[in-house]
Amino acid sequence: MANVDFTWLGHGSYRFDSAEGKRIYVDPWLDNPKCPENEKQPGRIDVIAITHGHNDHTGNLVELAKAHSPAVVAIVEIGDWLEGTQGVANVIGMNKGGTVEAGGVKFTMTRAEHSSGFTQNDGSALFFGEPAGFVVEFENGLKVYCAGDTDVFSDMQLIGRLHSPDVAVLPIGDHYTMGPRGAAVALELLGAGRCIPVHWGTFPLLHGTPDQLREFAGDVEVIATEPGATITL
Repeated sequence: MANVDFTWLGHGSYRFDSAEGKRIYVDPWLDNPKCPENEKQPGRIDVIAITHGHNDHTGNLVELAKAHSPAVVAIVEIGDWLEGTQGVANVIGMNKGGTVEAGGVKFTMTRAEHSSGFTQNDGSALFFGEPAGFVVEFENGLKVYCAGDTDVFSDMQLIGRLHSPDVAVLPIGDHYTMGPRGAAVALELLGAGRCIPVHWGTFPLLHGTPDQLREFAGDVEVIATEPGATITL
């Protein structure tokens, strides 16, 4: 069976091309300053997965969902907002511990340590439930843990025990998420042998680097890539 391709789109946004050719976007903020110009107008989207409701993860969500009519997988509060006030169809609202299938790919929602929501132009706050991550199981059996924005937390050991992810996509920038040292502990708890670092280098505050992660992560393979580059998992 075919492999899965991963393309980092800058910041916390990335794309999977699944073993059966499904195109899956995670947290598509394609207006981020690191996203290549040729990636800002996707030709096709089959699934969008949203980890939490901050603008730097949902920035282009509504317009992309309306333009491409993908399945949108998100926690129930974000799903209700998309359907109820934004007119987005094909929403799959779920919660932590649950598993849904979209485009032939399975998404299991996991815990994350972060926040979720944003302040609107009129000063009112939108609360989007709790932040989350996903374990994504592709058609060929590959399992990727997409942590979203998070600190390291001890229950990552349970994620490893329950799902045995082959690859972990972890934030390493620090300030708003864990930094390289925390990500290294996360990898130890998860038992994942490969890591793709994201959510770093977008702004000066996000100062953690893949090289720093390698210093702490021992034998874990750290797969650092440039925005727009595609790697095969």
